[in-house]
Amino acid sequence: MLDPKLLRETPDLVRAAVARKHLDVDVDAVLAIDTRWRTLLSEVESLRAKQKAANTAMAALPKGSPEFLAKVGEMKTVATAVKEKEAVLKETESAWQQAMLTLPNLPHSSVPEGRTPEENVVWATHGAVDEPRPHAVPHWEIPGFERLFDFGRGAKVTGAGFPFFIGEGARLVRALLNFFLTENAKAGYVEVSPPIFVNAASATATGQLPDKEGQMYETADKLYAVPTAEVPLTNFYRDEIIEETALPIHRCAYTPCFRREAGSYGKDVRGLNRVHQFDKVELLKWVHPRTSYDELEALRTDAERLLQKLGLPYRVLLMCGGDLGFAQAKKYDLEVWAAGQKRWLEVSSCSNFEAFQARRAQIRFRSKETGKPELVHTLNGSGLAVPRVLAALLENNLQADGSVKVPEALQPHFGRESFRFD
Repeated sequence: MLDPKLLRETPDLVRAAVARKHLDVDVDAVLAIDTRWRTLLSEVESLRAKQKAANTAMAALPKGSPEFLAKVGEMKTVATAVKEKEAVLKETESAWQQAMLTLPNLPHSSVPEGRTPEENVVWATHGAVDEPRPHAVPHWEIPGFERLFDFGRGAKVTGAGFPFFIGEGARLVRALLNFFLTENAKAGYVEVSPPIFVNAASATATGQLPDKEGQMYETADKLYAVPTAEVPLTNFYRDEIIEETALPIHRCAYTPCFRREAGSYGKDVRGLNRVHQFDKVELLKWVHPRTSYDELEALRTDAERLLQKLGLPYRVLLMCGGDLGFAQAKKYDLEVWAAGQKRWLEVSSCSNFEAFQARRAQIRFRSKETGKPELVHTLNGSGLAVPRVLAALLENNLQADGSVKVPEALQPHFGRESFRFD
């Protein structure tokens, strides 16, 4: 959530942010609700002050005296007015809160202009994309693929996008997760095993609500299956004050993730490219505002290191305003090269939210200088998501005999140097 003072004092800045993100948000309507709410609040506070003054005056008057009875009548009139105004204020405050939730985070000054994904900036590349891989094919076309990754039976049991991982397929997923968690622990992230269902307050705090209702699976009792471990992890410190000396705090977590992926169709959803349930390790930071952009670069480096150790060619994209996302101030995407499909697959997004999530969640630290609570900055990134890493690994490392070479860094977790589909 944006600082309300920012909206009131620099509305043009907010309008510019909405324009840079190419979102359809009526800033003037939010301003009007804000003005209405503050006016009503002032009126209620004035009536309460009048009510308090009348109470004080009554206490000094003899009970039953004409003056006392006059004050009683005045009190009843004021009490009625307070009750009526408070009801309107409560309704307006609720509308104000909902309106404020429609305002996106401000893009950082380094975010490039642009509306579409094609206008994202290639920040860096790593590895030889053009290296000959004569045996590479799309992973779903590898002979025997369905024996280890059974989409047909998954669709029968649950629905499309919920595959079974079998034998070496399941073992490979487990090896990747163990590799990610082990490497992230070496990089200083403390592992957490969080709940995989969250309430609406948690989803609102991170920005999933009211923006992404259609992407999440909801239970009958209003809990949401996590679309990413970012949601439970960020809310770990919701409504708490952290001592400044504890910052920065770095955590990582593995969870299965659940996304409806509404509107997804065509070639982009083939095989492991886009599924409704997948495994991912998330990296999350709570940091001091002064260091948050240094922490973002370090976060990106930590995610890149995993791809480097797996020997996968990848590129880093700096997202333009129109592809940045509602809650992010700045974001990098990491995309691996899938040699069989001859295309890039996103495997990580590394984002700085500044105080946007922290204001919604009221996550603060106590400043050593002032002794007062201040909002932390939150950052997160995938470290990493399994399915597309796995897709690239299968395609890039497919051998002439149909076997798949396991990257050296993954071999201790997998237990062998290669495996076959038959």
